[in-house]
Amino acid sequence: MSQTSTAATVGAPPPDNAKATGRKGMQGHPWLTLLAVAFGVMMVALDGTVVGIANPAISKDLDASLADLQWVTNGYLLALAVCLIPAGKLGDRYGHKTIFLIGAAGFATTSLLIAFSQSVQMLIAFRVLQGVFGALLQPTALGLLRNSFPGNKLNMAIGIWGAAISTATAAGPIVGGLLVEHVSWQSVFYINVPIGVLTLVVGIWALANSRVAGASNKIDYIGVALLSAAMFCLVWGVIKSGEKGWGSAYTLGFTLAAVVLLAVFALWQTKAPEPLMPLVMFRNRSFSIGIVLMIFMAFAMFGAMFFITFYLQGVNGLSPMETGVRMLPMSVVMMIGSPIGAFAITKLGPRIPIIAGLALSATAMALLARLGEDASFGSTMLPFVLLGFGLSPIMVGATDIIVGNASMELSGVASGIQQAAMQVGGALGTAVLGAVVASKVSSLLPDRWPASAGAYDQIPHGQRETIEGTVSQGFPPVDPKTMDPGVVDAITRASDSTFLDGMQLAFTIAAVAMAVMIVLALFVKQGEKREGAVAVHV
Repeated sequence: MSQTSTAATVGAPPPDNAKATGRKGMQGHPWLTLLAVAFGVMMVALDGTVVGIANPAISKDLDASLADLQWVTNGYLLALAVCLIPAGKLGDRYGHKTIFLIGAAGFATTSLLIAFSQSVQMLIAFRVLQGVFGALLQPTALGLLRNSFPGNKLNMAIGIWGAAISTATAAGPIVGGLLVEHVSWQSVFYINVPIGVLTLVVGIWALANSRVAGASNKIDYIGVALLSAAMFCLVWGVIKSGEKGWGSAYTLGFTLAAVVLLAVFALWQTKAPEPLMPLVMFRNRSFSIGIVLMIFMAFAMFGAMFFITFYLQGVNGLSPMETGVRMLPMSVVMMIGSPIGAFAITKLGPRIPIIAGLALSATAMALLARLGEDASFGSTMLPFVLLGFGLSPIMVGATDIIVGNASMELSGVASGIQQAAMQVGGALGTAVLGAVVASKVSSLLPDRWPASAGAYDQIPHGQRETIEGTVSQGFPPVDPKTMDPGVVDAITRASDSTFLDGMQLAFTIAAVAMAVMIVLALFVKQGEKREGAVAVHV
């Protein structure tokens, strides 16, 4: 039988004892709840970084193009982005524990299916399905934290939660490098299975199933369809712009379709009986700014992670394991930066830490834009450290702003929007920066192609696309076994310099974007710490 009681959603203190909450044993204990949800989100975070390390190996084994690899990431991120808001509503209605455990089980299962993929198309399809289950995990994890921790400890809980994500991020490059180098790229997905089992075991034991009283079980399917179509058109148009051209009818057509679909979606949200994304939430200026900050934080983080692995393995010639070690400073700093950022936000409010984080991130991107062909560990360590310290307060601060400025009855939806913003930003980061690199390669490579390799304009069009796609991934289109060493060296020099020009432009754009966000951050304010929200423990 369900029992109604007072519990926290956005910062309300949990009841003082198990009898008052209807809690059985240790279920619902704040720190055990944090432990359980940490395992779940660590599985998702680990998956993100190990996939980045595995991308070059996937490309070779499954003959995947740059666009294919972008969709390995973006298909997953888009599925997350579209499903996160409905997942938040499902958690409010059916219980955060129930939906969280379904997500954990599904994520582990789809990871196993991905490892069995025999083609890149199959891999992308299972990655999309994996994103759906990942969407069930993330907003419910944040909802479980809000329902367990009092307002004065919520920031610290979110900081530790962020540190757990960063710990997995830190382990990802090393674990992924070891597995790809000594086992196979498939093994980076197998690793999710034992973590998923551990998440289920701890979650069944430690989590209390709470839901928002009176929450509707209706899903805005029309809204889901419109938002899905809009995001697909936007990301697809951006990805293909490198091949078709930014001003082409193809690219502009998809961009226009995305704008129209988003406008229709916004109009529908004002008419729908149970809107997917109630627009009234965006009347709060700080809430809206928090969403934009989350998008740009993810834009920078995912964009940097996507291309830096190609740079280190392709241009620098590092192994997957060496790549993981080279990226370790950024991941480790994010691990310690999240609780530091949470402490600073608790003491100072979100504005100053977020502005500092944006300034550090912009500086890091500017330094990454200056990397050359033979970057040493020391030359990459400084920008990685700055980026780690910069992204942490932005993530924690934006979450605090979004959560704290949402009304109580929309707490689950706010969680979904917060996570959706992060996934949309990640998808746009890989898509936009990927298109920038691909476009730069297409424009520069014909003039830099060595005469000793033959006239570039005499190469068949399909073969030129393959060559440019390979260069856009940081690898020279050469075969040392069949080509003259002098030709191999000349093509490698042309390939490396062209990819570097594209990557440097991409990081410059990211640096400017982070710097511009400082202006928006000046207008944010901390969310309210609401007490006594009504929830139902089931």
